[in-house]
Amino acid sequence: MRACRSALTVGVILVAGLSVLSAQGADPRVGSWQLNVAKSKYTPGPAPKSQTLKIEAVGKGEKVTSETVTATGDKAMTEYTADYDGKPHPLKGSATADMVTLTRVDSHTTERADSKGGKTVMTYHRVVSKDGKTMTVTTKGTNAQGQATSSVVVFDKQ
Repeated sequence: MRACRSALTVGVILVAGLSVLSAQGADPRVGSWQLNVAKSKYTPGPAPKSQTLKIEAVGKGEKVTSETVTATGDKAMTEYTADYDGKPHPLKGSATADMVTLTRVDSHTTERADSKGGKTVMTYHRVVSKDGKTMTVTTKGTNAQGQATSSVVVFDKQ
């Protein structure tokens, strides 16, 4: 009887673990993404020369590392790890924000809000296409120069 309970417990733990891995593996945002400058519109410009996103499933959220080469050739990197819980989490490397808040709308859509000192400075509506090959990010807010921004940024999955 005791051996049966132990085997049952191990089985339940394995199934639960596989379910979590399976759910994370199914997240269409997970992977490497490359900015498609030609399909993107930056207001105000100019667009960066390049940007690569690395998105990993972590716990009940994601870890994102963004590497950008600006229009002037400068390199910038931002990084965060955050759950889709609507609560602020630290954002490293941003010139405009120090916290990031994430929520999941559905399997292909997420919302992100960046804030500094408790005030939202940028919002991101992120949608992965049904085929999983393209991610479109609509941003609104204020950039590091204090200008209002409204951009549509397109990424291709690598």
